[in-house]
Amino acid sequence: MKPGIPQTNPVDSRKDVTLFHLANLGVHIGAGAIGILIAIGILFMAKGTLRHRRQGQLFALCVLLVCVTATLGNIFFRFVPVFALLTVLVLYQLLSGWRSVRTKADGPGGIDAVLTASAVAATGLILFRLQQAPAEVGSNAAVVNATLAAIAVMLAYDTVRWVFPRTWFGRLWIYDHIYKLIASFGALLSAFAGNTLRFAQPWSQILPSVIGGLLIIWYFWRQARRDVRPVLLRSPREET
Repeated sequence: MKPGIPQTNPVDSRKDVTLFHLANLGVHIGAGAIGILIAIGILFMAKGTLRHRRQGQLFALCVLLVCVTATLGNIFFRFVPVFALLTVLVLYQLLSGWRSVRTKADGPGGIDAVLTASAVAATGLILFRLQQAPAEVGSNAAVVNATLAAIAVMLAYDTVRWVFPRTWFGRLWIYDHIYKLIASFGALLSAFAGNTLRFAQPWSQILPSVIGGLLIIWYFWRQARRDVRPVLLRSPREET
């Protein structure tokens, strides 16, 4: 042993890593469980109210914690492709859905372009990692492909919408918000079920996404009725 050079104990290092891993996992699971409960409550409350906005902020905070801890877990502990892709998907949906409420009729702006480009880059990095080390996959191919398809469809829409007439966003923003926030909930639920109900894979990961899709259809239909109602109630004199 050389004098003056501190020596590290490998056992202590492993303990530090284990404690960090457990702390990261605890925050991840806790934030995810709380986020799911908050999201379920939001589904049944009046929309556009102060309570709705505050609960939405709490949900966003929980999802951010889930995504940060998932990223740390994939980088420092174990890379799981489906959870890495879900992290990109959920985080992008959350931030983009929040942006739609902020911009509303103004449509997408520079921040939205940066978000889309970042999501494309992150997805590309994950795909590159899979091609470099296919043995690491460790995830059901159907779930990975379904997650990739969801990311591709969303990024394609968010790219194409730049050519939409700006007048469209006066109505489109609410559908964008509905889709992305409920899809975030569905993806969060899918990741949670996939981790806790391993005996039922891949259905434990697919069915929550199906539930999220049905909820999106329901809320789209309800919002469409609200959009059409003022037109149907408009008097002939107002139309002329």
